Amino acid sequence: MPGFLLHVNAMATCSHVGQTTIQPGSSRVFVSNQPVATVKDLTLVAGCTFTNPSGAPQPCVSVRWSQPATRVFVDGQAVLLSTSTGLCLNAAQGPQGAPIITGTQQRVSGT
Repeated sequence: MPGFLLHVNAMATCSHVGQTTIQPGSSRVFVSNQPVATVKDLTLVAGCTFTNPSGAPQPCVSVRWSQPATRVFVDGQAVLLSTSTGLCLNAAQGPQGAPIITGTQQRVSGT
């Protein structure tokens, strides 16, 4: 599905409003003066306040991306798009819901 390329400072949250931070593995390709984010880049979540039904905190700590671009690659890795989907995970790698992409550059797109 087409979408705008994500860069490392694109705004995204977990479904519990924790903020994501993308740590780039490569800085060879830039959009809006920011490195392009790829599926292999580490995406961390901070500030998630999710607690399980028993009241124990289980915040989202990372994102595993599952649907990156199919035709655009950086250093052999598929780039992330504004339409990419993924799964937020807690520290035990348990699924917590999908990340929500709330802002990115809107000049360069891909599929």
